[in-house]
Amino acid sequence: MFDQILGLPAHALVIHFAVVLVPLLAAVAVVHALVPRWRPYVAWAAVLLSLAGPVAVFAAKESGERLKEARFATAEGDLGRAIATHESFATPLLLSASGLAAVTLLLVHATRPARDSVGRDRFGRPISLVLSGLTVVLAAVAGYFCFLAGDSGARAVWGL
Repeated sequence: MFDQILGLPAHALVIHFAVVLVPLLAAVAVVHALVPRWRPYVAWAAVLLSLAGPVAVFAAKESGERLKEARFATAEGDLGRAIATHESFATPLLLSASGLAAVTLLLVHATRPARDSVGRDRFGRPISLVLSGLTVVLAAVAGYFCFLAGDSGARAVWGL
């Protein structure tokens, strides 16, 4: 399933979803956390990106493992080290993107106005502030690992 798409290595195609969706998720989540007046406008994007971002990272991780098994299982030397470095960022990226998605979904739910009080957060301001802080931290962590994974992959492929 994660091996090829129309005869091309799936990893080369799938990674672009992860490289685009995770930074978008981070940016939209931070906007939702820090700019309350924009929440009604970005909540839908935060929810969709929270669902799609981790799925894209999972697909990139799995397709990368299939690509390594199929073509680079015996890679040694500089190439082997470059692949190992790139591969080492997959799990931290998946975990941080998944954590960001979960906290973002909680934040979107928590900051929806309660039915009985216009303009007030559903669970109260302290919980919204904690979730906002976690969102900003996890966005930075996910963005960092996305950069490291993308940069190390480009260096492995292009020999930069």
